[in-house]
Amino acid sequence: MPDQLPARRTQQERREQTERKVIAAATALIAERGSRALTLAQVGAAAGYSRGIVSHHFGSRENLLRAVMRDAQAFDLPDPGESAGVWLSDTVRAYLKNVSNKRPAARAFLQMWGEAIASDPVLMPLYAEQDARFRGLLADTVREGISDGSVRADADPEAMAVYLLGLLRGIALQLISTSPPADVEAIIDEAGRATQRALKP
Repeated sequence: MPDQLPARRTQQERREQTERKVIAAATALIAERGSRALTLAQVGAAAGYSRGIVSHHFGSRENLLRAVMRDAQAFDLPDPGESAGVWLSDTVRAYLKNVSNKRPAARAFLQMWGEAIASDPVLMPLYAEQDARFRGLLADTVREGISDGSVRADADPEAMAVYLLGLLRGIALQLISTSPPADVEAIIDEAGRATQRALKP
């Protein structure tokens, strides 16, 4: 029986593969050098494509940076679980595990965050939008926890969301340093426990 030819990929599959390769190349370049001097031509060359292909798929440098940022922050949220309070501490653990497992992507995300803090005109609004959305999710979950009794009644949802995001970003910066200051699993466990203590009724 003759060998069967492999099935041809659809146009959508080819497009998705190209976009994945471009995002991976951009992520590696940003992790190494930052995003400020990044050009579509550099990304295309690193991905094995022309600048035109990158431009065709993403339209602009801003859209490419947005895609890199979203990809770097993508992680599976834990199941709702027994309560909103448990979900919040599980989310802290999941976020930090994602950072430790995707170090080049995490480094790129945090590198761009630093550039956004320094008033980068492209990144500043992207990160403001991303952070507002994530803080909104955290604050809503704190409210839910107050209602279900798993979060202390005097917790301020917006302030707690800022605290949690600060905890995550601060620890993430240390996890991606060349020599993490302690055992990564121990750091993640301590962060989860600190979250439980901060929320406990």
